[in-house]
Amino acid sequence: MEQELLIFGAGGFGREVASWVHRAAWQGHGFKLAAFVDDNPVTDELNGFPVLTLAQAAQRHPDAGVLASVGQPRVRERLIAKAAELGLRPTAPLLHPNVEYDQQYVSFGDGVVVCAGSILTVNIEIESHVQINLDCTVGHDAVLRAYATLSPGVHISGNVTLEQCSFLGTGAVTVQGLPGRPLLIGADAVVGAGAVVTKDVAPSATVVGIPARARA
Repeated sequence: MEQELLIFGAGGFGREVASWVHRAAWQGHGFKLAAFVDDNPVTDELNGFPVLTLAQAAQRHPDAGVLASVGQPRVRERLIAKAAELGLRPTAPLLHPNVEYDQQYVSFGDGVVVCAGSILTVNIEIESHVQINLDCTVGHDAVLRAYATLSPGVHISGNVTLEQCSFLGTGAVTVQGLPGRPLLIGADAVVGAGAVVTKDVAPSATVVGIPARARA
C-alpha cells in the first residue's frame, strides 16, 4: 500500500526528497508523490510531477499526506497550518532507506524527514515536522522539538535538546550535555554554519564561530 504525498515547496530540497521518496517506507507502506505544491507556481510541471496550488492539491488529493520542504522553521510551520485549514494532514515520517536508527528507541512525529547518510543512535525523541538533512548524526538522549532543522552535515552529541523552530546551519556541531542537564538550543535560535556549540544558546539568539558566540 502506498500513501500519496504532496511536497509543499518546489525548491531544491523538495526536489531532492522527490528523487528518493518512492524508495522510502514507514510501517509497511510506501509513498507515491502526487504533486509539488506552490501557491505561486512558475511552471505546471517539475521533474515529471505536476505543480499545483494548495487549493488545487486539496481538491484533487484530499487524502494525501503533506510534507513542507522549506528549510526555514517558521515558514514550514505556516505552510503546515495553511494545509491543515484545507483539511490536509501531515505525512507519516519520511526516512531515506539508508538512514541508520534504533527502531525500538527512536521516535518520530508526523511530517519528519530524514535524508540520506544520517545516523540516529538511541533514546532519541524527534517531534513533528523536524527536518534532518544529508549526513547528519544525532546522539543518545537527544530531543528535537517540532520544526527544528538540521542542515547538511550537522552533528548533535548526546544529551542535547533543540527547542521548537531552532535552526542549525551546515556543518554545525554541539558538544555533549549531561544526564539530567542537557545542552539547550533555545526556540527560534540560529546556529551558524560550521559553529561549535559548547554551551546553551538562548531562545531567538544567533550564534557563530568556534566556540559559538552571539553574533555582534
